[in-house]
Amino acid sequence: MIQCLENGTLALEHLRQSGELPPTWQSMAELEAQVNQLHIRFLEERWRIAEKRGWGDLAIELLDRAWRTNDREYMDEEHVSEAEKVTVMQALDRQNRLMDIYNRSANMLLALCREVPNQPQRPIRVLELACGSGGLALALAEMAQRHHLSLEITASDAVLAYCEEGNAQAKAQQLPVTFRQLDAFHLTDYANEQYDITVMSQSLHHFTAGQLAVIIAQAMSQTTTAFVGTDAQRSVLLAGGVPLVASLQAIPAFALDGFISARKFYSEPELALIAESATRRCNYTISRDWPLSVLTVRGGE
Repeated sequence: MIQCLENGTLALEHLRQSGELPPTWQSMAELEAQVNQLHIRFLEERWRIAEKRGWGDLAIELLDRAWRTNDREYMDEEHVSEAEKVTVMQALDRQNRLMDIYNRSANMLLALCREVPNQPQRPIRVLELACGSGGLALALAEMAQRHHLSLEITASDAVLAYCEEGNAQAKAQQLPVTFRQLDAFHLTDYANEQYDITVMSQSLHHFTAGQLAVIIAQAMSQTTTAFVGTDAQRSVLLAGGVPLVASLQAIPAFALDGFISARKFYSEPELALIAESATRRCNYTISRDWPLSVLTVRGGE
């Protein structure tokens, strides 16, 4: 239940050498299926490497397999009302503010915005997918104003109630952020919309490897500079820490989701596999800003 960086990196290299990575695909449906299967192959290959390296590595693999889950979070269940989802999302929002996640992530994005080629006729366009409460989009807008950087921020989510709450907050704070309901799996429906930066914050684990590859592939077709995806690191510390911190708010659904999420976070080699499959190139970097892993996929070229 840790990163397994060395064995994961070796597994990726073996898949490249065998011609399996990046996979060949012609449609989004094919990409999703191929990456889900390749993700399974990756874990199998990593297991084989651990077997050869001895009991220490194998014990870690056994722990990781026992901890890993495909269960859905409570907030993702269709039977859960939007009001309940908002309650859980507000709890996550409070936790992020307590840990200063929004400001730190906004600082990182602001630095990336400064890399966008100058467009004197328009502001820098930023799209956030699966925005949830919208805390990051609002923090980025507020920080951009203080730094006199012109941004046009669109925050989106499939849950309408999140967008309505976000628009109310943006209006109250007089920030240039528009929240809209948008399906991250069908970005090609908005092919006429181009953005400089697309971001997904702390939501990567809500999607299968194949689904995430589809989102990245579609986002990169409409993003000029970079796609940035952040999520909590897959680690022993966070495996216990995330559920513990979530339980402090005494909201059972949020505590349960914290436990499930901690078991679903992707390791950095897994994020590499997903990005490389989606773009068919090694045009990505993976860095750390504790407690987050940060995947940056570059556009252009």
